[in-house]
Amino acid sequence: AMERAIGEHRSRIQRLDAEKASLSGRRAHLLSLLSAAGDGVTLAAAVEAAVKTAQVSEGDASHAETGLRVARQVEADKRQAFDEARRGAERLQTEVRTLTNFLRNDASDLWPAVVDALMVEPGYETALGAALGDDIEASSDEGAPVHWRGLPALGDVSRLPGDASPLAKYVDAPPALSRVLSHVGVVSKAVGAALQAQLLPGQRLVSREGDVWRWDGFVSAADAPSAAARRLAERNRLVQLEQGLGAANAKAEAAKAEFEQARVAVENGVRSERDKREAWRASGAALEVARRALQSFERKQAEQTAQTSALDEAQRRTDAQLQEVNQLCASAELEFAELTALDGLTSDVAALRDELNRERSTYGEARARHDGLEREARMRGDRLAAIAAETQQWVARSVKAREQMEALTTRASDAAATLTELATMPQQLADKRFKLMNMLSEAEGDRKASADALQLAENNVKAADQGLREAQELAGRAREDHARLGARLEASQQRQQQCHTRIAETLNCAPDEILSQVGMESGSLPHADEIEKKLTGLREDRERLGAVNLRADEEAEAVATQLNTMTTEKDELVQAINKLRGAIGSLNKEGRQRLLDAFGTVNAKFTELFTTLFGGGEAELLLIESDDPLEAGLEILAKPPGKKPTTLSLLSGGEQTLTAMALIFAVFLTNPSPICVLDEVDAPLDDHNVERFCNLLYAMMDRTDTRFLIITHHPLTMARMNRLFGVTMMERGVSQLVSVDLEQATELVAEAG
Repeated sequence: AMERAIGEHRSRIQRLDAEKASLSGRRAHLLSLLSAAGDGVTLAAAVEAAVKTAQVSEGDASHAETGLRVARQVEADKRQAFDEARRGAERLQTEVRTLTNFLRNDASDLWPAVVDALMVEPGYETALGAALGDDIEASSDEGAPVHWRGLPALGDVSRLPGDASPLAKYVDAPPALSRVLSHVGVVSKAVGAALQAQLLPGQRLVSREGDVWRWDGFVSAADAPSAAARRLAERNRLVQLEQGLGAANAKAEAAKAEFEQARVAVENGVRSERDKREAWRASGAALEVARRALQSFERKQAEQTAQTSALDEAQRRTDAQLQEVNQLCASAELEFAELTALDGLTSDVAALRDELNRERSTYGEARARHDGLEREARMRGDRLAAIAAETQQWVARSVKAREQMEALTTRASDAAATLTELATMPQQLADKRFKLMNMLSEAEGDRKASADALQLAENNVKAADQGLREAQELAGRAREDHARLGARLEASQQRQQQCHTRIAETLNCAPDEILSQVGMESGSLPHADEIEKKLTGLREDRERLGAVNLRADEEAEAVATQLNTMTTEKDELVQAINKLRGAIGSLNKEGRQRLLDAFGTVNAKFTELFTTLFGGGEAELLLIESDDPLEAGLEILAKPPGKKPTTLSLLSGGEQTLTAMALIFAVFLTNPSPICVLDEVDAPLDDHNVERFCNLLYAMMDRTDTRFLIITHHPLTMARMNRLFGVTMMERGVSQLVSVDLEQATELVAEAG
């Protein structure tokens, strides 16, 4: 122990010497760092320069933001002007396109009407329509079943009575109409009846309003303009619209150029504002860096001063401890020199330690045998408990098996009784079937009555749905008004609550106690201008007191900047929303107009092809269930010759097929496709209707450039085709593609004959 104590004292002396040397080195290092940390005066000057730079950058950023706001307002005005000009040009373009499609002489028509070749001066469309009537829809092609044929003039018969001017003077028409137009005079409505008696055979007078006086005494008063008159008026309107479209496009282009200039100015302003703001942010960051450098210098200087003092104190404590340990070590060495030798005691301790190890080994072996016996006893007890549990489970399973056997015996007896009862069931079912057949016939009559009632109810439901939609629209507008008024009420209540809170915090009283505290009555309040003037003076006094928070201005400016940014973003979002709503409305309007145009064209072609296929009859397409074309459904009404008008589902299979083909080919005539594949479309048709189908195919090939591929097994259809393709099996399991050019085969047969 004395040797160990002496060693510890010597080690402690060495450790204290090392610690003393370390403290001296650390103190010298701190002194060198303190001298090399920098100059505080230079750092303070850098902070002042950074403050001035940040203030200048902030002013530049504010000016750039103001310029950007003005540029965005100019851009918004130019965008609105451009949008209005563009919408006006698009509206004219749409109307021109619509009228062009309506008035276009469709090249696919077999015999175009003569009305498409007429040009009439504005104001005389109704007169021309009244003069020619339905004959204006006839063709000038002499190959048409109904057509105008060019004939020479009749000489003196073409002289018109009174001051009647020839209608041909105002109409540019084909030569086939020269005779009929020379016999028509235009007069005022007041003198037409007086001049009627002077008309020669074949002549007639018309007014610009549509009145007609014929040579044989027939008189027709002006009525609504005919379809031909409206078509002529639309053609004249198309000419005017085309003239206005050029000016509208030029105006739109000019507005677009101004908008692009404003947009470029906004982009430049955005870049300038971003650069100024980045410069402001950079100057602020530089100011913050300078401030942190000054604060770091001051903090390090204080820390190094404190550390130097602490090192001096630690060095003094180390010197004291070193002196104390030296004294303890000297006294321990003197005491150790006086102790006797320990050789005999060491041999006794070694013998006792060997005996202790032998006893410890014997104890370990006995403890291991004891633990093994305890483990085996515990495993035996667990096994006995498991055997007892399994025995109980087998007993329970035997009880359940006996119960299940009894249940199965009961079910067998019940099944035998049920079989006995079911032996008489066939006769009972026959009786019930007879009764049900009687009830079925009665139910059929009730079903017919219910079907009539159902149709009436469906009509009522449609009317109710229309009312419901109107009520829902009213309810939606009412909910919007309620929500808007609720929001305004809530905002007013919040402002009132804020006023109450400010009065309570500032004056420590209720709002209705303010006048009583200042000794005034409600009727003796000063004028609002005086109150405002006094409030302004008080605010100036408060401003002269100075701000308590040194960073309040910076925080207020940051909040104002953020508020301006949010306000600008809100205005841009509102403008974008309004623009999007306008675009949606324009798209819906354009879509409705295009849908109605396409629907009218397809309906006309469908009616024409239906009449051609059935050799007469009528057919039309209807938009149902909604007044909006974009939401309406489509219904097909067909009237084959000799039948009443009905829906497509009530026609026979062949009639449905012909009607469907008329609709498909009507769409092809409206928007032709280069190829059309028809798969077994003639399967439900008889031979007569197959001939009609083939004739329609040839007519479609003449009117369009579409090529038809027809998959069929009907011999009449195959006989009318130009080329046949088929698959044959000359040998079992071997298929071969064959083709026959019927036109070439027909020519070969003709040459051979």
